[in-house]
Amino acid sequence: MQFLQRSRQILTAITLALILTITTACSGSSLATQKPQLPPNSTSYNQIERGSTSSGQQFGDWVVRQSKGLVKDAYVRDNNKLGVVVTPQVKPNEVRSLASSLLQGFHKNFPNQDLTVLVYAPDKKLILTGKYDQQSQQIRYES
Repeated sequence: MQFLQRSRQILTAITLALILTITTACSGSSLATQKPQLPPNSTSYNQIERGSTSSGQQFGDWVVRQSKGLVKDAYVRDNNKLGVVVTPQVKPNEVRSLASSLLQGFHKNFPNQDLTVLVYAPDKKLILTGKYDQQSQQIRYES
């Protein structure tokens, strides 16, 4: 039983990492190279709820689409903070590997800066913060 749970964890982490890596590698250009633009009607909250810039909004949309049902909602602020609300399918012991995969994909799209991933439970309570330090290239987690 323990072996099956551990196998599922590893498979979930590998699958998400592959999805993030392959999809990011297949995109024509990095989202970070695009100039941030305000939506045509900047007074509408719906147009900017996934990102405070157009590249952030695109990345937030992409995370939700590519998560295979693991991420219910996502937002990007200032191109260095990613917040995600996970679905109930994500087990507590899988949250850290999910955050690590998200940080890897986030770093590929928004390189050369410190990054933060905030993981929220389905009830929108913060459960984990992952911080990537550009200088040391290390990830630090805070519960």
